[in-house]
Amino acid sequence: MKNEASGSGSRGSRAPKSSTTRRNRVLGTFGVLGLAVGVFSGLLVSGVLPSGLFDPATAPGAHPGDSSRSRADPATAIGVDDLPAFYGNGYFAAGISRRANPITLIPDRPRQEIVRYAVQRGDTLFGIAERFGLQPETLLWGNYDTLKDDPHSLRPGQELNILPVDGTYYHWNSGDTLGAVAGFLGVSVEDILDWPGNDLAHNVDPSDPPLEPGAELVIPGGRREFVTWRAPRITRANPAVARLAGPGACGSIYDGPIGEGYFIWPTTGRSLSGYDYTDFHPGIDIEGGEGNPIFASASGVIVYSGWSDYGYGLMVVVDHGDGWQTLYAHMSQVNVVCGQAAFQGNVIGLVGSTGNSTGPHLHFEVESDLYGKVNPWDYVSP
Repeated sequence: MKNEASGSGSRGSRAPKSSTTRRNRVLGTFGVLGLAVGVFSGLLVSGVLPSGLFDPATAPGAHPGDSSRSRADPATAIGVDDLPAFYGNGYFAAGISRRANPITLIPDRPRQEIVRYAVQRGDTLFGIAERFGLQPETLLWGNYDTLKDDPHSLRPGQELNILPVDGTYYHWNSGDTLGAVAGFLGVSVEDILDWPGNDLAHNVDPSDPPLEPGAELVIPGGRREFVTWRAPRITRANPAVARLAGPGACGSIYDGPIGEGYFIWPTTGRSLSGYDYTDFHPGIDIEGGEGNPIFASASGVIVYSGWSDYGYGLMVVVDHGDGWQTLYAHMSQVNVVCGQAAFQGNVIGLVGSTGNSTGPHLHFEVESDLYGKVNPWDYVSP
């Protein structure tokens, strides 16, 4: 009895829950239907949907006699003109708009003409070259009449030719031919004709192009040997070879100490102040204040002492007797004389800015009978 009562009670307690669920589902369905009917009614009333859209005569299954407009008649079908006008604001009205972009991108065009640049105080050959995206050699090749292939000749107020591309600059002379100019500068005739700034047609006669004497030509990729204004190798056996270098040349044969086989740093300054070693600058420029001491980098004999006409100003050359020599330039004072013995570390002069120089520094070179002018960095360090 107890078990049956419990069973009946359990079944009775689940029945109300099932009835409530079914009732909620029915109410929910009617609610959705009512909402849909309300929306469509509102659209019909507002005119958004055509009133004839739900005409019983046009409904599926309607008989032709139900109305004068029949679904079967193509003329009564809804077309584009029957659609309501589109109204509204915001995203749906405007669509996807284009964002205004007032910036106009103008592509870079390579320069074709030669421009002139006035050298400013503080300019260097390397700095100007970097500013215009060129190699420093190009500045020298484009300005031989001004710089004479010597970067130390740069002075404020000079006007330089700035080529539009790395290469050389050529002044056309009477009697020149394109073949001869191309061969001298290491390019082909086509390289000269291809450069648009030269204004030369490809069908010109290379032996007689329409160029007047004095015409400027840009030779892309062209190069030539630098005219050397460097001091020659001066040995203790023949110091007079330096007579053309200037009044500091020595004329007698000397003997004296031999180098140690290694070099020491030649002054108190420890960093570059200007040009590093390059093909056209065969030494390093070491920073220093006016009057700083200059030391003999290795033991030897003085074979040049005094003014240099090569642009080096006051200069000293030491021959080390083992096939090597060192050169010290732009001094403010020379402390040694021709034929004097100089031992490693002796003060041979003072830092200055004589000759082709834009500020106090020591120009230092190392030369070998076997290797010629070498990079000092390979033999000395601060």
